[in-house]
Amino acid sequence: MTRDDSYRWGHSGLEADFDLNGRAPRLVRLTQPGEPEPKEATGAVGGAETGPPLVDVTLLGQGTGWSAPRFTGTALGQRLRHRAHHATYGHGWHHLTIQLQDPAGGLTVFVEYASPDAVPVLRTRVRLRNDGDAPVTVRSVSSLLLGGLPSPDVLDVHRARNDWGAECRWYEEELRESVPDIGRALHGHDGRAGIRLAGHGSWPTDGHLAMGAFTDRTDGRCWLWQIESAASWLWEAGEADHHTYLSLSGPTADDHQWHHVLAPGAEFASEYAAIALGDGFDGALAALTSYRRLIRRPHPDHERLPVVFNDYMNTLMGDPTTRKLLPLIDAAAEAGAEYFCIDAGWYDDEGGGEDGAADGGEGGGWWDSVGAWLPSARRFPGGLEAVLGRIRERGMVPGLWLEPEVVGVRSPVAAELPDDAFLRHAGGVRVTEQGRHQLDLTHPAARAHLDRTVDRIVGDWGVGYLKLDYNITTSAPGLLDHSRAWLSWLAAVLDRHPGLVVENCGSGGMRMDGASLAVTQLQSTSDQQDPLRYPPIAASAPTVAPPEQGAVWAYPQPEFTDEEIGFTLGSALLGRVHLSGHLDRMTSRQLELVRDAVATYKGLRGELRTAVPFWPLGLPRWTDAWVALGMRAPVAGATYVSVWWRGGNSGEQVLPVPHLAGQQEVRVEILHPSAPAGTAEWDGAALRVTVAGAPGTLLVRLM
Repeated sequence: MTRDDSYRWGHSGLEADFDLNGRAPRLVRLTQPGEPEPKEATGAVGGAETGPPLVDVTLLGQGTGWSAPRFTGTALGQRLRHRAHHATYGHGWHHLTIQLQDPAGGLTVFVEYASPDAVPVLRTRVRLRNDGDAPVTVRSVSSLLLGGLPSPDVLDVHRARNDWGAECRWYEEELRESVPDIGRALHGHDGRAGIRLAGHGSWPTDGHLAMGAFTDRTDGRCWLWQIESAASWLWEAGEADHHTYLSLSGPTADDHQWHHVLAPGAEFASEYAAIALGDGFDGALAALTSYRRLIRRPHPDHERLPVVFNDYMNTLMGDPTTRKLLPLIDAAAEAGAEYFCIDAGWYDDEGGGEDGAADGGEGGGWWDSVGAWLPSARRFPGGLEAVLGRIRERGMVPGLWLEPEVVGVRSPVAAELPDDAFLRHAGGVRVTEQGRHQLDLTHPAARAHLDRTVDRIVGDWGVGYLKLDYNITTSAPGLLDHSRAWLSWLAAVLDRHPGLVVENCGSGGMRMDGASLAVTQLQSTSDQQDPLRYPPIAASAPTVAPPEQGAVWAYPQPEFTDEEIGFTLGSALLGRVHLSGHLDRMTSRQLELVRDAVATYKGLRGELRTAVPFWPLGLPRWTDAWVALGMRAPVAGATYVSVWWRGGNSGEQVLPVPHLAGQQEVRVEILHPSAPAGTAEWDGAALRVTVAGAPGTLLVRLM
């Protein structure tokens, strides 16, 4: 503490400066140690009392406090006064809680900060407690409100579009494009313009990732954030007295029709948010990757990184039968798979069958009848247990696809469960989307139904892998409580079945959020079926999931050329291999190409557990001819670079590797394809590659 009204907290990786004066307290500066103090500390420690308060809250009957639709500047946020603060350290984490009080009411606010030792990441949330004698209705509450960032004049803002089959598409613009300078001196206050980005409904990453970043064009500093919500979220950035502010939150009343009634004595906690600091986007993402590994649930899957074969993508496509599965199981085992997951359709007794065609999908067949999760007798004449047994006989762990949160309108479960076991609209009408009801996991009957389902599948049938999908979306009331209950239920399942591996899938990557990734072991990155369109997704997936959690499809087919097989497999080798394709129809030579790629992956996967990504050519655009992803593996001292060429005028490319620049003795080895159709050389400053033909790929190790 430097003065009565200012306080510095942090550690060797991060420093936070707070203004705790008699007015509304503020977080005015967040830096890495050693960064110079600002020349004009407007809004910083020792400077003028400007910038946003430490937290903003809106209550029913109390609005924003000024004429603008922005989340900052709320009447209540400006009234809050500092009462106490308490810093602690334990288990490798630094913690700080600042207690605020509303002098005009009974609301007590606890702003909670946490940061892992030596890692430049700040995690935050806000707790509200009603110490008054009457209920209050909360309409919004920030998880993080940060001022004192550089002027919009020097910042670029980064966002990531995230659509079905086209996930993780990062783009950037100058912040001034969205936050124009209106001439503050003439108007007497800042402009009302700003960036507002929101995720809506139970697909929290449909449209955009729940992330964003600023980079300073003058010195390369980066601030990279994520909102850890499996429901709705909002972030906002704008200008306050020549500085940039940032607000991160969960759902709000205006954007998501959310509210929470806080009874006397009751508490409510916001969603968590985190912000990472670093030298450029790559540096901040390295810090965020380390943080993500620290907050997630420990699991042996993150140490082993087993290869998963899934029968769905470009293969059985929801039509599994004993006849079709048995040769696939044998071929997957021959290729080196360690898990075999039977995907959608295994419960369908209406369509398909040993000789029939699948009849699922929206509006027909099993789509609106799911919910009991019992195996089809038509598809498996000898029983599903016999197929699961075959998987075990071939040395693999069996897995099943499940969509637990939905119950089809024609399912008997829809009548067996009470109405309040489902999410409901106002008036008590069940949420129904595409012929399916949405369970509400806050209700004990809904939870008990899913407990019985999973305990039967995992405990009785011996299934060790669950792909948990989610193919509807809703913005119904109660969604935040349900999403929290959903993650609590998942944690309880893993407590009962600690060896179970859970893949989080929401129609591809529509549920690719930090809260879900902290509980589940793997994350589906996409449903993209075209191997030529997958590289930019695979290369950008480590921005949202550590490489050992990002599941990337690799679906080589017997009709592919050798080069196309190598290209398709290459997309998954710096993530988690999700093998698919008609391996059972391949020639022995083709299957050998698959085996070689899987063996290459097994040889390097131990290093991915601690590796951090970088992008030699920058984050890829959707149509880039050249795409590249790098991994720095600190334990082995190796650097891995995957490069894809999708066509164009030249098969030659120079790939900067900044952390190796200047080193003359760098050994270069092409790991994939097994018969390289290209070259790779180190010139002392960069990696120079040639690819003989498009589509082509190389995986290179630098030592």
